[in-house]
Amino acid sequence: MPRQTPLREITLGQMLDETVAQWPNRDAVVYVDREFRLSWRQFAELVDEMATGLMALGVQKGEKVAVWANNVPHWVVLQFATAKIGAVLLTVNTHYRRSELEYLLQQSECENLVLIDGFRDIDYVGTIYDLIPELKQQERGRLNAPKFPNLKRVVFLGAEKHRGMYSIPEVLALSCMITPEEYEQRQQSLNPHDVVNMQYTSGTTGFPKGVQLTHFNIGNNGYWIGENQKFTELDRLCLTVPLFHCFGCVLGVLAAVSHGTAMVILENFEPVLAMTSVEEEKCTAIYGVPTMFIAMLEHKLFKRFDFSSLRTG
Repeated sequence: MPRQTPLREITLGQMLDETVAQWPNRDAVVYVDREFRLSWRQFAELVDEMATGLMALGVQKGEKVAVWANNVPHWVVLQFATAKIGAVLLTVNTHYRRSELEYLLQQSECENLVLIDGFRDIDYVGTIYDLIPELKQQERGRLNAPKFPNLKRVVFLGAEKHRGMYSIPEVLALSCMITPEEYEQRQQSLNPHDVVNMQYTSGTTGFPKGVQLTHFNIGNNGYWIGENQKFTELDRLCLTVPLFHCFGCVLGVLAAVSHGTAMVILENFEPVLAMTSVEEEKCTAIYGVPTMFIAMLEHKLFKRFDFSSLRTG
């Protein structure tokens, strides 16, 4: 049985800080298909840089930051950067089309949008220019789009330059504009019962509804998921599921962060990459849905991989 402790009254930023203090040099985030490996200390430094960069852009406490991206390396960074400055991470389904994105941005009264170039056959950048033609003509950070009166700024989740958008290197560079005192003051103003995440779900009927989730809510949810899997700092979790869903960013990321468990993340699910990740990183846990597990079990290379490190998931 997991140890019985009361529900924790902490913010997601405080949760991360606790983990960094305990295991600064252990792996936090790993992608096996590229040179990307961050310790908890390195991850926290990138989170702080992103958080203060967003503050420098003008992102205020309570503002929504919609992230329209698959599991790219900066996704989890943004999850904690927004949490540390009191912004609300608005997770966007990667399969959304133009009309669905338009509904989400309007219904949520979203102030900030962060996006990648696209996913599968959907051109995200083209979709945004089609939806918000003003973006190409107006000064960055001062967007005035009649159809989206609340939207102020758009950030491209990469190094490429797009008209009307900030790039991630620019956001990170702007972090020098915020003093440590200003950053600390913002963090001190947060409450565990503040809204930190919005998930859009259609439920059973009608249009999707934005469900508002607090630090207390999803922090404790993630913590107890990790407790029930007996996660520790020695565990390594292979995350193959989309981060935009609660399965990824709460049951996965927050279960791992609250226990110092390394996250071995796949940008997109691919059976051989998942099996390679488990073998190379000696993952002790793996997350997936039945179709993913079937794709691995039925793969012609399945028997060539070593899964002996796995114990839960």
